[in-house]
This record gives sequence, structure tokens and C-alpha cells, in this order.
Amino acid sequence: MKLGFFVTNQYLPGESMPQKIQDSAEQVRAARDAGFSLIATGQHYLAAPYQMSTVFPLLSRLAAEAGDMQVAATVILVPLHNPVELAESIATLDCITNGKFVFGVGLGYRDEEYTAFGVQRGERVGRMNEAMDLIKKLWSEDEVEFNGKYYTVPKTKISTRPVQNPHPPIWVAANNDVAIRRAARWGYPWLINPHATVPMVADQWVRYKAALEEFGNPVPDELPMMREMYVARDRETAFIESQPFLEGKYKAYADWGQDKALPGEESFSVPYQDLAKDRFLLGSPDDIVTEFRRYADELGVNHMICRMQWPGMPQEQVLKQIELLGREVIPRIKDF
Repeated sequence: MKLGFFVTNQYLPGESMPQKIQDSAEQVRAARDAGFSLIATGQHYLAAPYQMSTVFPLLSRLAAEAGDMQVAATVILVPLHNPVELAESIATLDCITNGKFVFGVGLGYRDEEYTAFGVQRGERVGRMNEAMDLIKKLWSEDEVEFNGKYYTVPKTKISTRPVQNPHPPIWVAANNDVAIRRAARWGYPWLINPHATVPMVADQWVRYKAALEEFGNPVPDELPMMREMYVARDRETAFIESQPFLEGKYKAYADWGQDKALPGEESFSVPYQDLAKDRFLLGSPDDIVTEFRRYADELGVNHMICRMQWPGMPQEQVLKQIELLGREVIPRIKDF
């Protein structure tokens, strides 16, 4: 199993974004030296109550500190973007990272973003499907002409390409069964979201594997899972130190409607202990190793991508966790 580090790119309104970006660069250097496999960050717009740095410029800056780690966008909200711009931006990032970029894709769920970008919510899936077809053509074909419902490219020769052939790995973020089935139909890894409980993921995992078989696609080699994590000397300390920041983040998620994007009647507006149960990784290094083995055994997950900082959390708490994971967790999970 590999361990990736999710770089928090949301900050409190009064914080200095230049300083937070420098803090992120320091975190990436620490993660690189601790033996992490990957860095990642995500995308949202109009992210009130937070300020938020955008994903491509930030990853370009952080790639300079990443060493041999992969660099991932988890995730890009594809229907909000023009696919030509996306294809060329991602090809550029793949060149910046010398072929280590991972393209995570998703639909998004916030009406504010779709309204601001002039995209109808009902067009999300159609735009996603068409954009992904076009992006892959732009990466792999010498000449492209495309006339779709949403996007048009006149006949043109293509020369801007990624390093990886035929293209960077594509991971599909999905909350509900329809989206998970789409990932299986495409034959791409399902990027398991950090918000679902383990029993929910286990149920969806069965359906994902069945759909892969239905569409004649093998189980992908890379099986990534995102999780919120806080590691400390013991479980009680992990709960106490994480609660002021992680609880606030999930209140914002509840306000955004993220819990309504999950199957069933999930709610993030519950006491912290209930919210954390089977959803967050909070504990000692031994606790974290045990949970990673559980995910490997029960779900087949082989790449954990963990977020260990939320808006307002001091830098020293993040660096302390990175050091502890590098010393007491990463060496023990390599053989899972």
C-alpha cells in the first residue's frame, strides 16, 4: 500500500494566502522526505466561508518540491471547463512533473458553481462524457475534428501532448451508484471519496466490481481511497486535536450539501463522535496501520490519500503528523 498526502488549499478569510502556499510547499518537502507516494489537492470555486487557491497554479508550484512523488488533481470538476483548455493544461502539468501527473475527474455537486460558470445542472453528465472523449482524442490523435452537442473543435493538427502514453492516469471520483457505474464502464479506478462510511463503501465496492465485470473491464491496478486522518500519540489526543478543525470543515460541507450527494439519508449535522465513526481515521500510528490493513483486506484499496489539515489548523500540527507517519506508519504498510 502507498500513502498520499492531500494538500489543504482552503484557508480562513483572515489568513495570508501567500504564507499558506509557502506552508504547503514546506509540507510537500516534508512528505517527500517521509516517503509519501503522491501529493494531491482539489478544486472548488466560490468556496465561502473559505478562501481557496486554484488547483493548477498551486500544483505547478508544489511540483517543484515533490521529487519522485506523483502529483494529482483530486478532483477536476470537468463539466465546468472547456475540454481543450483542460487537455492542454493537464499535458503541461504532466510535462512539469515529467510524467507523474494523475487526472482525477468528477461532476461536482454545488449549484453555485454551475450557475457561476453558466452550466445547467442537467447538462453535467453529457458535458462530462463528451469532454472526456474529446480530451483523450486531443492527447492521442495526430489530427482532430470534433462536432459534439456541447463542444466543437475545427479540423486541426495536435502537437501538445502529455509525457505519459497514451495519457496520464484517470481516476473517477464518485459518490453514488450511477457515477460509480460510469467509472466501471470507462474501466478507470474509482476514487473513493472521503465522506462515506466504510460500510457504505463496502457495499458500493461490490457494485463497482460487478459493473467492471459486466463491461468486460479488469479491476484496475490502482485502487485509490481518500480519507480524513489525524495521527497522534493516542486516539484520545487525535480526537481532541482534530475536532476544532475537522468539525468546522464538515459543517461547511453540510452547508454546501455534500452529505446530500451521498446515497441514503446521510447527514453531517451530527455530534463529532458520530460523524467520525467509520469515516475518519483518528488515532495512534498503530490505529492507523490497523485501519489501513482493514481497507486493504476488505476493499482491496492499495493507495490511501489522506488529508491531515483543515482550515485554521497550525502548520506545526501538520508537520508533526507527517514526521510521525514517515517514521511509524509508512514503513509498516509497504507490504500490504
